[in-house]
Amino acid sequence: MLPSYSAEVQSQTKPPQTLNFVRTHVSSHPCLWLFITFLLIQLLVISFTRNPRPCFPDRTSACGIAANHGYGGPAAELRRILPENLSKAWYRTNQFALELIFHHRILNHKCRTLEPESATSFYIPFYAGLAVGKYLWMNDTSKRDWHCKMMLEWVQKQRYWKKSNGSDHFMAIGRITWDFRRLTDPGKIWGSTFLNMPAMKEVTRFIIEKAPGDIRDVSVPYPTGFHPKTKEILKEWQNFAGGYNRSSLFTFIGATRGWVNHDFRGLLLNYCYSEPGSCRVVDCAAAPCPTDSSVILEALLGSEFCLQPRGDSFTRRSVFDCMVAGSVPVFFWKRTAYDQYEGFLPGEPDSYSVYIDHEEVRNDTSLIKEVLMKYSKEEIRKKREKVIETIPRIIYGIMTNDGLTNFKDAFDVAVDGVLERIKEEKDWSQTNKKD
Repeated sequence: MLPSYSAEVQSQTKPPQTLNFVRTHVSSHPCLWLFITFLLIQLLVISFTRNPRPCFPDRTSACGIAANHGYGGPAAELRRILPENLSKAWYRTNQFALELIFHHRILNHKCRTLEPESATSFYIPFYAGLAVGKYLWMNDTSKRDWHCKMMLEWVQKQRYWKKSNGSDHFMAIGRITWDFRRLTDPGKIWGSTFLNMPAMKEVTRFIIEKAPGDIRDVSVPYPTGFHPKTKEILKEWQNFAGGYNRSSLFTFIGATRGWVNHDFRGLLLNYCYSEPGSCRVVDCAAAPCPTDSSVILEALLGSEFCLQPRGDSFTRRSVFDCMVAGSVPVFFWKRTAYDQYEGFLPGEPDSYSVYIDHEEVRNDTSLIKEVLMKYSKEEIRKKREKVIETIPRIIYGIMTNDGLTNFKDAFDVAVDGVLERIKEEKDWSQTNKKD
């Protein structure tokens, strides 16, 4: 059995990059050599990298997704609600920009090598989310698979792949796992078959929502708009969010899903409108949520709790927007966060969040306010402190001019973890061969 990530949370006294694995507790990570297969980008994704600002048909606009290495342009609108030095750390980052951000950071990783013979692991800089996302709402399923097949055909011919069958290769994918697991049933026509392709069986992939039971899917936080360059700016933000005067008990940000039976988002939206003294509402069907991040951040900063129903899948970016703002998330499905993001979110759910079963809320929406009002100011303070303590592990820092960051973030947690896991697997394999 191959080792997999555990959900144990590290205390503040331990290095923030430390992860636990099933067989070995890792307190620090050796500098494992990393090799980048540059030819993949040139050969396989030229169709969507020639234009630095491609626009793909999507329900959430992907125009500008590649700007600034995936971080997006400055969120200048936040200057009206944030101090100037903090507003500069905020960008208009697309929620599907993970693979671009990871690639940019990998290029400057301290353990990167251009000598494949000395590499312990290999990063595949293939933008599967962009390749597949371009065709998700078209009926031609062959186009959704074409780039993925071409990449795998090429990489399987490489000598370093042949040595391991891909078990020491990893990549980042900017969309949820269900966009890449199309079934053979003709009625199941959504997405690509990329993750069902035999060659992907041993490849580790960082992805914003994983499939339960697949140890090669490693869920990592959705990109938010907060990308500090230094730990000093990060600390200043944590102090700012921690000391913010929150006038609302809870907030709900989102839009209804009219095509969904018994739409839970619509239920929460209507409930919040009926509780103006307690709930702050941002209806993204009316508010300019995609273009003006200040309407979202202002609501989150002003609320003790933020309601987090499932998104179009079980997870949603808003969970991380909420926590970066220092608001305590309220979950209605355990799979929205508790069964994801091991090593990034605290392992004790009660320490940083509230859970209310969605079926109970359907029967009585007033339960939300009743539950939240039972928490004392001290209990809320402790939860918020845990949320704010977690911020470094759920954000992606932006590098300074020298190509470095001086704090550990979600990227570091993810890459340190996978490099250590690959090393452990190789050691385990070599030990078994000797036996």
